[in-house]
Amino acid sequence: MQFWSNLLFILQILAAVTMIGLVLLQHGKGADMGASFGSGASGSLFGATGSANFLSRSTAICATVFFAATLGMSAIASNRVQLRAPTAGQSSNILLQAGPASAPASSAALAPAASTTASAPAGGSQGVPTR
Repeated sequence: MQFWSNLLFILQILAAVTMIGLVLLQHGKGADMGASFGSGASGSLFGATGSANFLSRSTAICATVFFAATLGMSAIASNRVQLRAPTAGQSSNILLQAGPASAPASSAALAPAASTTASAPAGGSQGVPTR
């Protein structure tokens, strides 16, 4: 099981890195405007149709491999959890195994300590200077 998990992990990483590279190689919809101003030799490497078909198909294949590897890894992880089934007397729910939560001891422990701030000045109207 560990061999297949490692193999799928490596396959997923390679597919992700390849897909990132393929997406970065593709040009956007506005990039064709440059061909009308004299830079039309960009499609000579992949033929007359350009690189759009090759790169988009390769990206789709890498995405399919990535999702298949992800589904395979989740199936392996699901089988690992099922193999560790609870024994008699144990609950399969992890929340029930944790036990009840305890409440804080008292709210006084959470209250801030009494501060020693200065009281309002004597003379009346809360610190507003008089004429």
